[in-house]
Formats: sequence, structure tokens, C-alpha cells
Amino acid sequence: MGGGSRALSLSSLCATTLAAAKPPQHPFPFAPAHRALPHRLAAAMSSSSSPTPAAPAASGDSGAPAPAPSASNAIDFLTLCYRLKTTKRAGWVKRGVQGPESVADHMYRMGVMALVAADLPGVDRDRCVKMAIVHDIAEAIVGDITPSDGVPKEEKSRREKEALDHMCELLGGGSRAQEIRELWMEYEENASLEAKVVKDFDKIEMILQALEYEKGEFILSKDVTLKNSSNQQLV
Repeated sequence: MGGGSRALSLSSLCATTLAAAKPPQHPFPFAPAHRALPHRLAAAMSSSSSPTPAAPAASGDSGAPAPAPSASNAIDFLTLCYRLKTTKRAGWVKRGVQGPESVADHMYRMGVMALVAADLPGVDRDRCVKMAIVHDIAEAIVGDITPSDGVPKEEKSRREKEALDHMCELLGGGSRAQEIRELWMEYEENASLEAKVVKDFDKIEMILQALEYEKGEFILSKDVTLKNSSNQQLV
């Protein structure tokens, strides 16, 4: 988020939304309605926040920074993303793992993997980090669909694409939503070097998690290196 008067502080963002929060309308019957945040929290945020900057007047300057989502759109989107923290990874649930990781847990460690990975020729590490933290974002609505569910790959992709479109619309469209959509599609279609690397991280994170469940705790030895399918060192 850029600096100056265009930037919207976190406290202002929360205060603006909390003052008049209402649940977004979801076209998906399995998506629970959002609950309005407590009024006491809204009052506390309002009293400690700075005024929300006024929107800049329209101009013909095509080089102006793209506007960020409104406070209300952002909070609605983030509230829906909360489901990623409560949606458990279905593969572990079906294997009887007690207290299994959530989808958000999985994506977070993948993001850290991308952050600490060794540099690879032609790979944009920052893009890998972003892709890692959005690649399963549609599961906030459709849940974690696994091969054992018997859902054809094309149908799974269709459901997730529809969910992603709804989430981007909830965010208010614009450049931020478009970036999320492009990152997700790039990963889904395995369309770049970054997508291929992040898919490797997806597999590595699952293997690490399996080892942790099996042994209780797993520490990677100093003399062990993780490599991708092209035998390039990742960490």
C-alpha cells in the first residue's frame, strides 16, 4: 500500500467498516452469513483511529496509483477469508488426524517456503510468495475437495473459479482483485515457472506435515536439501 494521503491506515479501515458493517450477500448456500463485529469494538477502533482520507478527485492522470479496495469491501473479503483458518485440510481429517492443520496453516508455511527459498534463475520470488498465499483461497467457499470426493477435475476447477470470481467481486474488483485472480489462474493452469515452483512447495509442505504427524515433530537436518522435480535446490 502506498504512502501519503492515498494510504488507508489499518485503524481507519477497521473503524470505517465497523461503524456500519453488514453481512455480504453470498450466492453459495454453503457459505455461512458473516456476523457483524461487536459495536464495542467499533467504538474502540473509532476513538483510536485517524479520519479516513477523502477520495482524490478524478483526473486525467493515467499514471495515478490504482485505488485500493474500500474499507467495507476489504473487511467483507477478509471476513470470508477467515474460513480458511477454520477449514481443515480434508486429507488429514479423512486419515483421522486429531486437530489437523487448516487451509490457512498450509498456505502460510508455503508462503514462508517461498520467502526463504534459494534464488532460482528466472523465478520471481515475490510472485511465488503471493501465489502461495492465494492458491487455495477459493476453498474459503468450496472447502477442500480431494480426489477421494469423486469430483471430476473439471468440475472442481469450475466450482473454485466461480468461488474466486465471487471473492474478487466481494473485494470490489479493481487492481487488487485482478491480481489475486491472475495469481490463482496462473497457479491453476501451471502457466509459469513461478507456478511450477509453488506447486513443488505444495507437495513439500504436505510431506513435511505428514512427517510431523507421523513423528510428532520433524526437524530438517542441516545436511538435507529439498529439491524440485528439475533437481534444483529449493531450500
